[in-house]
Amino acid sequence: MLSVLRVHLPSDIPIVGCELTPYVLLRRPDKTVTTDDVPESAPIDAHFLRYKWYRIQSDRKVAVCSIHPSEQATLQCLGCVKAKIPVAKSYHCSPKCFSDAWQHHRVLHDRAASAVNENGNEEEELFGRFNSSGSGVINASLSGSASSPSLTNGAAPLYPAAVAQRNGGETWFEVGRSKTYTPTADDIGHVLKFECVVVDAVTKLSVGHPSTLLTSRVIPAPSPSPRRLIPVNGAEVMGHLDSDGRISSSGTFTVLSYNILSDVYATSETYSYCPSWALSWPYRRQNLLREIVGYRADIVCLQEVQNDHYEEFFAPELDKHGYQALYKRKTNEVYNGNTHTIDGCATFFRRDRFSHVKKYEVEFNKAAQSLTDAILPTTQKKNALNRLVKDNVALIVVLEAKFSNQGADNPGKRQLLCVANTHVNVHQDLKDVKLWQVHTLLKGLEKIAASADIPMLVCGDFNSVPGSAPHALLAMGKVDAVHPELAVDPLAILRPYSKLTHQLPLVSAYSSFARMGVGLGMEQQRRRMDPTTNEPLFTHCTRDFIGTLDYIFYTADSLTVESLLELLDEESLRKDTALPSPEWSSDHTALLAEFRCKPRPRR
Repeated sequence: MLSVLRVHLPSDIPIVGCELTPYVLLRRPDKTVTTDDVPESAPIDAHFLRYKWYRIQSDRKVAVCSIHPSEQATLQCLGCVKAKIPVAKSYHCSPKCFSDAWQHHRVLHDRAASAVNENGNEEEELFGRFNSSGSGVINASLSGSASSPSLTNGAAPLYPAAVAQRNGGETWFEVGRSKTYTPTADDIGHVLKFECVVVDAVTKLSVGHPSTLLTSRVIPAPSPSPRRLIPVNGAEVMGHLDSDGRISSSGTFTVLSYNILSDVYATSETYSYCPSWALSWPYRRQNLLREIVGYRADIVCLQEVQNDHYEEFFAPELDKHGYQALYKRKTNEVYNGNTHTIDGCATFFRRDRFSHVKKYEVEFNKAAQSLTDAILPTTQKKNALNRLVKDNVALIVVLEAKFSNQGADNPGKRQLLCVANTHVNVHQDLKDVKLWQVHTLLKGLEKIAASADIPMLVCGDFNSVPGSAPHALLAMGKVDAVHPELAVDPLAILRPYSKLTHQLPLVSAYSSFARMGVGLGMEQQRRRMDPTTNEPLFTHCTRDFIGTLDYIFYTADSLTVESLLELLDEESLRKDTALPSPEWSSDHTALLAEFRCKPRPRR
């Protein structure tokens, strides 16, 4: 007879909005073991599985820590309560938690105080005085008793009318009847119970005892402060949004570039500082989708998108938001794992803003084969290919805009746009390979530019810091012959150095922050820039490395930068936390720029 051997959840902590999929191990009547589902529509030996989910509501209400959402809160900041800051952000699990988080937490107070000061200076009355030791402002102990009036989740929970079971001080409400369940805001602070039982297909009665498991308390999905779009011309208006949430300026478009951190690389060994639940793919995919959709970019360039995640998640989910998808998977001459988990570059564009004209795929492995065939004797090819073949790719897409800023002088003129999306090799000891890959991509883009008068964007994770040889080639159009990285060239593929040039007038979009005038938010952004390179201080932030690896380059003769997504600073990342974190689900930060096409002269 069909029997359940074991049930468990991959992640111990349930999060609002993240689907829970229990692992159910079964023994079939023939004694074989499987994890396949056995629904009522396809019973085995006249038996099937029935599932139920319950929310366990305790008579004792519980608040969760805003910093460590898996922990129960013991302190509440009264300053937050009085300032009407969202109540969930006021809870802390210990005095040390509150003290450690103060530099980040005080930002909430500062923003609330600014709003208060517009209607009279009440800051000290609300927030008291913060002592020099860095410990709490005003906080109250949470007893955890049912009589404590401060213990709420911010809204009256809505439970099903029918009570499933009551046991002592607990009430179990049935919330689902499928194998999977997605926690809602009503579940925050409550334990969930999963029940699986074998059912007779004829009598519909359960057979034997149900297998059950209990989760930890459901926690809210962490929500980082929104990042603003800042005009680079110093205008006081911070990102005019239309009813759809996008920049409303006529004739402009926005481009996002983001390395989302492939699941195969998101291991607890590499990112030991990140909670395991925040590293799990079911959590990260929802958090990443929420972030990406929230930017409402017209064009989205993602790197490290696993093949299976592209097909099963990102393409269908972003399709719901009006995006058409294109993808180039890395080649697999080096990679020896599951081909479904190979990552690649994905480019999405809004169907109402652009149409697809042409797609080019760049496989650096093929370019390496052509290079070695042309310049190396047969005896040296194997060693050369071992160094050059790294499976990296680029995806180049030509789009046609469905909007125009050409005006009445050029009616009906097509506005094309070329967007390159790439992920350059990561290995720091292969500086020659990085430079060769970037040079190969630029030469391909030069051929496209020669065949059409077309603005260009070059986006991606170049795994190269500002001032490196690849960055110099992109930003300056050449590499100085005495650049120290040119000393690493065992295959002599970079010589003569005079060939390391290109004619595309590329400029880094974020260098606009260094050139912009005085205005709201400008000085803050300049402090997050490196004045020696005119690039952000970092786009990648882990315990082992903080620096800039990601860029959006544009052809300055055909495009102008209108606004940029504000940069994160280290203070905005929680103390003692690098990326990824519960708030930000990649070890990279997203870059976004708004562009306008320059009008072309009539011919």
